[in-house]
Amino acid sequence: MNRRKFVETSGVAAGAAMLGGMKPSVNQISPAVPVQKTQKNAKIKLGLYSISYGGIWYKGTALSFDELCRYAKQYGFDGVELDNKRPMGCPLDLDQRKRDEMRNSLTKYGLEMPALSANNDFSSPIPELRENQLLMVRETVKLAKDMGAKVVRVFAAWPGVPIHDGVGTYELVRGDGFYTFLRQYPYATWIERYNYVKDCLKEAARFGEEFGIVLALQNHAPLIRTWRDTYDLVKEVNSPFLKVCLDLPIFDKQDKDYIANAVRTVGNLQVHSHFGGEYYRDGNNLVQPKMLDYYAGGIMPDYAHYIGLMNEIGYNGYFTFELCHPLWNKDHSVAGVEFVHEQVALAKEYMTNIINM
Repeated sequence: MNRRKFVETSGVAAGAAMLGGMKPSVNQISPAVPVQKTQKNAKIKLGLYSISYGGIWYKGTALSFDELCRYAKQYGFDGVELDNKRPMGCPLDLDQRKRDEMRNSLTKYGLEMPALSANNDFSSPIPELRENQLLMVRETVKLAKDMGAKVVRVFAAWPGVPIHDGVGTYELVRGDGFYTFLRQYPYATWIERYNYVKDCLKEAARFGEEFGIVLALQNHAPLIRTWRDTYDLVKEVNSPFLKVCLDLPIFDKQDKDYIANAVRTVGNLQVHSHFGGEYYRDGNNLVQPKMLDYYAGGIMPDYAHYIGLMNEIGYNGYFTFELCHPLWNKDHSVAGVEFVHEQVALAKEYMTNIINM
């Protein structure tokens, strides 16, 4: 199953769970937020997310952290975002010596680490599982502190990435048929799981306060149906250490007015963001994005419009590239790491051109 269908399926399932008026409909129209004056001090930096070179989407092994930094520098990025998964960024594996080596790599290549990703799921009705996830987030926050990062990106309910025949896949946890987010725990309603997430985010925000790290909740399905769910959770937690990571490609709609309302409503709560996809060079030697099947409504994300909105709200932060889906050659064989190198270079050129427009 592709990511677009996953978002659609999750939204339909969530709606079925909410019969009885337990939570306002996601289809309610929010009042338009006034256009803000462009902030002259807005500054967007470009980062490279380590999941791109994690060894699960392509044929080949993961890079070391030093190699990741070397390629990030080679392709002109300002920093690297660290995924907290093995083999590169799991806190379990990183003693003080290894953390020192990683900081040395950042210094050697003149890079920052703007953020780490926690890959957490706070939605389980089983207390022990939520507690395990909280412990993992706490260790990630501590690692962020040690690495000089300012942000830890968190999810409401990240479903994970199984490895099948040596390649990462979303299909086994995002199925069209039997598997849905609700069938994972059929005895728990959507609103119950929403409140489990909220309670865990409150506790996680206290970890952030303890170590001086801001958590950024991403607008990622499941549980999260639209950007409004992300915004509601952050506002209900009401902590200066929990803010927002809006990512354009995973919006449930790509309508320009809808996106503009989201970005303006979130405003200065926005502290991190990503871009993804695949790219090619056209006949005029210009880098162009490929149309991918998970884009909502079959509409290409309008990054120029989105960057303009980010400038409007005075966003000072990172826009990090992530190559986070299986990579296939035309003959349906698994692509090699050379394809990743090509895409990373093209993505950097593409987004630099947009930011400099």
